[in-house]
Amino acid sequence: MSSSAEDSQFRDRPLRSFGRTGGRPLSPRQKTLMAETLDAWRILEGEDPIDLAGLFPGMTAFWLEIGFGGAEHMIAQAGRNPDTGIVGCEPFLEGVAKALAGIEDTGAGNIRLWPDDARPLIARLPDQSLDRTFILFPDPWPKRRQHKRRLVQPAFLDALYPKLKPGGHLRFATDVKSYADEALLTFLTDGRFEWLAQAADDWRVSPADHVTTRYESKQLGDCRPVWFDFRIR
Repeated sequence: MSSSAEDSQFRDRPLRSFGRTGGRPLSPRQKTLMAETLDAWRILEGEDPIDLAGLFPGMTAFWLEIGFGGAEHMIAQAGRNPDTGIVGCEPFLEGVAKALAGIEDTGAGNIRLWPDDARPLIARLPDQSLDRTFILFPDPWPKRRQHKRRLVQPAFLDALYPKLKPGGHLRFATDVKSYADEALLTFLTDGRFEWLAQAADDWRVSPADHVTTRYESKQLGDCRPVWFDFRIR
């Protein structure tokens, strides 16, 4: 392949909104879960539309968590909301393995996993199918030259919005000040997301139904966590 062809191929690839997918070596239990149980809980790759009602028989609502990390939030929400089908996206293998362990430990049967970039999954979801969406502490790409890789961009909202039910909810959280400012401006400029905050504590204090995760507790960002809850117009 010529240098110019390679450059063109690189430019045409969609920007990844996450870093490396390897991480720490998996424990023996995690390796076993990945080998023996992942297929039972994963959504298979393909191009066909995803039938959420078929994935979650009898469920009354469908939620999406993009980037579930160590899966603590997703597993806890599944237990609190047994009539809700939750789709979790996470490209990091360690996170997927932790989700499988959480499913096994709690018996949560209302979770399905997408162990990859969220965008191909979103493209296959039915329009107006999601009641709630969580984007909690996504990769902040803190360096200025990396900001274009952040998940919350106008093009991403254009892809996600049709999948959200009118009157549904989306929650975004971050502990990086520049991302908080940028994301809030992106949501508000879009015009299809109604910010529900009425007072400063509505975004400074974690919501009552939030589940604190180990990542959040480490306080790795440059500000205290902020929470933006939106209603879908």
